[in-house]
Amino acid sequence: MSISPAGHEAGSTVRPNAETCRRAPLRTFLHTVDGVTIDSVYDPAAVVYEEGPPPADDLVFVVAHGFTGAADRPHVRRVAKAFTRYGAVVTFSFRGHGASGGRSTVGDREVLDLAAAVEWARGLGHTRVVTVGFSMGGSVVLRHAALYGPEYEGGTDAVVSVSGPARWYYRGTVLMRRVHWLVTRPEGRLVCRYGLRTRIHHRDWDPVPLSPVEAVPRIAPRPLLIVHGDRDGYFPVDHPRMLAAAAGEHGELWLEPGMGHAEHAAADELLHRIGRWAAAPVPGVARRAGI
Repeated sequence: MSISPAGHEAGSTVRPNAETCRRAPLRTFLHTVDGVTIDSVYDPAAVVYEEGPPPADDLVFVVAHGFTGAADRPHVRRVAKAFTRYGAVVTFSFRGHGASGGRSTVGDREVLDLAAAVEWARGLGHTRVVTVGFSMGGSVVLRHAALYGPEYEGGTDAVVSVSGPARWYYRGTVLMRRVHWLVTRPEGRLVCRYGLRTRIHHRDWDPVPLSPVEAVPRIAPRPLLIVHGDRDGYFPVDHPRMLAAAAGEHGELWLEPGMGHAEHAAADELLHRIGRWAAAPVPGVARRAGI
């Protein structure tokens, strides 16, 4: 089920008029290089009448949700609304989730879904793309950035990974053991399909994809922000620390006191800090300056 960089030449087949679409919300189905349809939503930057700088016209956030999420889920819509204060936002449903086609490979071929969404965002005229991933999506944005350099239309300019794992097959918490049961057992996949509206592929990874911690060094020199809660019930804090150590000087780590896991636990204040980090001319400068 694994991918290779050979799929870099193509992504979305949808090419709407950029100037028209950037002024209004848009929904469409994108097509990945392996033929999966991906339900995708574009939200233009908000018109803001309050104090502070206006949203950046060139900036777009591409949001990669967590396992069992989807573009229409309330927590994903809340994330999108917060980021429109700083730029436009593309959300989408990974394969096997929501209205998208295919079946989930739980972080492997999902990089193709993200690449199609990023290419679509660039096709709408945005020149700065920041990918923001949560949990499973947090691992996908790291591998995507490692595989798709800035020279590719499906590449990103900065990366934010929230509540993501550092390594595969982690079973060190009760919640992750439950996730593994859902993914690997036939009865677990039935629960996912009918209870969680998520369709999971039955095949194991072959070969095993590049792990998040192995992907991180390949992202440099693009800026990387790693965000993790110190009360995350899925992945303890050794995961973000491993990722930050692998990133070195090109990475920044925010360990959030009292935060749990992924989109549900990301407070509005945190989302706005991430937005300011991304909107800075060099991501991270505004935050370090206390803006």
